[in-house]
Amino acid sequence: MKKSFFAVAAILGLALTSCSSDDNNKSDENKSTFVLKVDDLKGNINDGVVTLDPAQTYTLTGGLVVKAGATLVIPAGTTIKSSATAEATSLFIAVERNAKININGTAAKPVTMTSGKATPAQSDWGGLIIAGNGIVNTGANGTSEVGGLSYGGTDNADNSGNINYLKIAYTGSKFSATKEYNGVSFFGVGSGTVVSNIYAFESGDDGIEFFGGAVNASNLVIVNSYDDSLDFADGWQGTATNVYIKGVTKAGVEGSNNEKDPSGALPLTNAKLVNFSIIKGGAAFTADEKTINYKEGGGKQAYTNLYVADDMPAALAKLATDAGAVANLTAGFFTITNYTFGAQITDLTGPKLSGTTTGAIGAGAGATLPTWADWTK
Repeated sequence: MKKSFFAVAAILGLALTSCSSDDNNKSDENKSTFVLKVDDLKGNINDGVVTLDPAQTYTLTGGLVVKAGATLVIPAGTTIKSSATAEATSLFIAVERNAKININGTAAKPVTMTSGKATPAQSDWGGLIIAGNGIVNTGANGTSEVGGLSYGGTDNADNSGNINYLKIAYTGSKFSATKEYNGVSFFGVGSGTVVSNIYAFESGDDGIEFFGGAVNASNLVIVNSYDDSLDFADGWQGTATNVYIKGVTKAGVEGSNNEKDPSGALPLTNAKLVNFSIIKGGAAFTADEKTINYKEGGGKQAYTNLYVADDMPAALAKLATDAGAVANLTAGFFTITNYTFGAQITDLTGPKLSGTTTGAIGAGAGATLPTWADWTK
């Protein structure tokens, strides 16, 4: 009997040791060599998983880059503020190809990335940049305009993680007139990446931009952008659903095929834009490139349920005149199905229109912030 007891004990001991060893190994796999500092958030996350503490307010003091193979997790309620004294163009968060970022905000506790200055303003810091292995019609292995990330490949289903309930504000710092950060930039990001509920506020350049890839996004609020509000180019194959835009400096939406090869670059941009509301905003905003800027070949752009407020310019669209854009317009690749336009919108040249409507369509309530966006207040 005693012998049996010791035998059972030994077996149990081995089992417990085995479980402990597995747990330790699992933990070791997630360990990172990155040294996390609350008041000095910067550097390369080279390996493992780094998880921020939502009880802390982090100060971004330089570029924070998630390198291939590593993961950055930002829990609900976490706040990151840019340094009040560092050079604005040095302050950004970037995610390389084959790395992941998991922004796990909620409506009650969004993740916040904002300026650390006492009086914040657009362009106080860079923004968030994500690179993926998606197909880009400028070719694989491009280099992002800012952040210096390689992007593009052959996998439009690539997964760079998730963004849920993110407030990102006072972004868009500039190196030059042609080299600027956006609020959030997606470079060749694939459809395996989950993107929903982003509030981009006071961006010195575009609010949100897609460069190729096939990532989809829903529930976007883009307020006060000092270039275009929503921008896509380079063969983007995605869908943007429920988008509320207010405070338009250039275009509410700018859509391109390819800057250098507007008509020949493939795959042709194929954007599906569902439930959009576009409002110019106050006198400081001019919308001088119209509600929609159909640019550089334009590609395929299909709008469904579009509301345009009567404070926008009379001409609905600015139309490129390059051969690719002309051919794509002639082919009927620019369409708007179901729309309500303010009385001031009188020049409807460009898109093929169908389904006039009345009442509050678009992102949910016409010019009024939709209820799904109440978390941004």
